[in-house]
Amino acid sequence: MPLTSWAFETVTLDSQGRELTRQQQHAQFYREPLSDRAPLDMVMIPGGEFWMGSAPGEATSPRRESPQHWVQVAPFSLSKYPITQIQWTAVVKLPQVRRPLPSKPASFRGDARPVEMVSWLEAVEFCDRLSWKTGRRYRLPSEAEWEYACRAGSQTPFYCGETLTTNLANYDGRHTYGQGRTGRFRQKTTVVGSFLPNAFGLYDLHGNVWEWCADPWHPTYENAPQDGRIWLDDGDETSRPLRGGSWMYFPRYCRAASRIHYPPQFKSYNVGFRVACDG
Repeated sequence: MPLTSWAFETVTLDSQGRELTRQQQHAQFYREPLSDRAPLDMVMIPGGEFWMGSAPGEATSPRRESPQHWVQVAPFSLSKYPITQIQWTAVVKLPQVRRPLPSKPASFRGDARPVEMVSWLEAVEFCDRLSWKTGRRYRLPSEAEWEYACRAGSQTPFYCGETLTTNLANYDGRHTYGQGRTGRFRQKTTVVGSFLPNAFGLYDLHGNVWEWCADPWHPTYENAPQDGRIWLDDGDETSRPLRGGSWMYFPRYCRAASRIHYPPQFKSYNVGFRVACDG
């Protein structure tokens, strides 16, 4: 697929949530034409290494985010935004691979809003249909890939710094993290791309909707692999991890290291997903 380069701005915040720096960044993506009105932009994520999990002393970090460990991640691509409702509609029309998909599952309607009320099993079916259409292997990201992509070279709780504001993400702004300030509680999803991206050019990784990952659930990172692959060994197949927080969660749940889990059949109006592709 031909690659397109684009420029965008990112910001970092000080510990109280005030803008500290603003920088120009560049990234590359390719476009899958799902339909005339529903392109899927896949951002090229460079390979690299990072510390996965919450750092020692990070506020409100539960045991499931430890031990922090060094991980090497191979290059891959990740959708620029969570999958939107118009993208969902385009893929639902493709031939069934394993299971049927609901045509309009979302509670908060809008073509450019993230699709939600989608189970892990349905997200996997979406990837299978997309793979059939394109001839490329689309899948859910591993937890390691997701966190690496979210951090985009940062090691702070959020890719923008030590705290988060509702000018940069959609979450329950009545609550704060660290020395941050209160903000808005929008009480619904927002159109994808409403806020500035991270340094890799990815949007909505903090807040908006929780995002399914491919791995079976592991209660801690004990014996976790040191690469970015999907961690299958000794995992609980009856539960799958979710990342990124959502519009109705406190900011501590939106941290890069934050992780929760639900059964693969679980659906909620604050749960969606984004897709990955190898290479």
